[in-house]
Amino acid sequence: MKQVNALGRRKSAVARVYLVPGKGNITINGRDINDYFVDASLRYIVNQPFEVTGTVAQFDVKANLDGGGIKGQAEAMRLGIARALCEVDKEAYRSTLKANGFLTRDAREVERKKPGQPGARKRFQFSKR
Repeated sequence: MKQVNALGRRKSAVARVYLVPGKGNITINGRDINDYFVDASLRYIVNQPFEVTGTVAQFDVKANLDGGGIKGQAEAMRLGIARALCEVDKEAYRSTLKANGFLTRDAREVERKKPGQPGARKRFQFSKR
């Protein structure tokens, strides 16, 4: 199998994921996953597609992350890994990944601030007189 690449997005974070057969090494922006995502819950989010499909330690992942915060980057990487696994073997992995919601792009974005208001939805206090 050759290298498979996929794209994952969440909020303003973008993850370009490259999947190759290997021993389960995950490299993000040239750093190990344990160095990049210090919090264990974020590493769990990234590894969810592998655990659900039963492919832990079967693929090496190299990812380029850009934009957003660490939580958005972790979720973008989860989507990228899930999409890459689908390209590897659609029949085997797609149904389980879709049932767990890992193939759905979370489209929620921050709403922009409007002019003449303190925030996106908040208004200044209204005075009738």
